[in-house]
Amino acid sequence: MKNISEENYLKAIFILSGKNDQEVFTNDLALYLSNKAASVTDMLKKLAQKKFVSYKKYSGVTLTEQGKKKAIDIVRKHRLWEFFLVNQLGFTWDEIHEVAEQLEHIQSDLLIERLDAYLRFPQSDPHGDPIPNRNGKFKQTNSKALAELAERSNAIVFTVTDKPDLLRYLSKIGIALGTKVKVLEKIPFDNSLLLQLNGKNKIQVSADIAKHIKVQL
Repeated sequence: MKNISEENYLKAIFILSGKNDQEVFTNDLALYLSNKAASVTDMLKKLAQKKFVSYKKYSGVTLTEQGKKKAIDIVRKHRLWEFFLVNQLGFTWDEIHEVAEQLEHIQSDLLIERLDAYLRFPQSDPHGDPIPNRNGKFKQTNSKALAELAERSNAIVFTVTDKPDLLRYLSKIGIALGTKVKVLEKIPFDNSLLLQLNGKNKIQVSADIAKHIKVQL
C-alpha cells in the first residue's frame, strides 16, 4: 500500500480500538485525525472496498485481519524509527513523533528488518509503548495509570502518552521512563497527586497528567 493517508487511517483505527479490538466510531476517528466526518466516511468506504476494514454506515468500524496486519506493521515501523531517532541521533522524546510519522511510510521490509537488528531488537519505544516483533506480536505487560494508585503506593514510570507538550513538561519536572514514584497524597479537591520522585524531590501533578502516565508496581 503506497497511500499514506490510508496507512494513517489504519494505524489510527488500530490505536483507538485498544487491546479488545472494539469498534471505532466515525466522530472519534475524525477527532483523532483532525479531519471532517464526511472525509472520514469516504475513506472508510475505500478501505472497506479493499478489505482492510469492516464498515457499515451509522455503525462503527473494525479492522479485518488483513487491515490489522498492515496497521501493526505501520506501528512497528513508527516505534522502531522513534527508538532510532532517540538512541542513535540524539533526538529528545518530544521531538520524534512527527519525524517518525514520515519515516513509517517507507515501504522496504528489508530496511526495517535490518534496522530492528541494528538496534538489537528493542521491545519498547522511547515513550514505553511496546514494539511488535516481525511476526506482529507485542510483549505483554501489566501497567496501570498513575491516577489509579492509592496513597503510599510505590511504582515505576513505564509508559507516557506521546504528546509533545506533555513530554516537555515531564522532562522539566524530572519524570522519565524508569522514574520511581511514591504517592504521598491524593488531594480530594481536584484529585491531583503529591509525588516523591526517586526518593528525593516532591512534586504535584494534576489528575489529567496522572492519567497519561502508566506505571508498574
